[in-house]
Amino acid sequence: MLLVINILYYAIVILIFARIILSFVRIGSYQLHDIVFRLTEPLLAPVRNILPPMGGFDFSPMIVLIAVDVLRRLLFGLLIR
Repeated sequence: MLLVINILYYAIVILIFARIILSFVRIGSYQLHDIVFRLTEPLLAPVRNILPPMGGFDFSPMIVLIAVDVLRRLLFGLLIR
């Protein structure tokens, strides 16, 4: 079970970092861009709706990364007991 949690955690982290990078850099193929945005939007949209606008900066990826890490640590703590 711990392995599954770790795999999901790292998949989410990689997707969010890919989204951050793809938001700055446009590549020739928009398929990868579209896939990454579709996979990460359900995680980021609720946080973005709660946060007030901050001068054009989107802090939702950082908050989601922190929340996912806290959730992983809590699950590990519960499962290791």
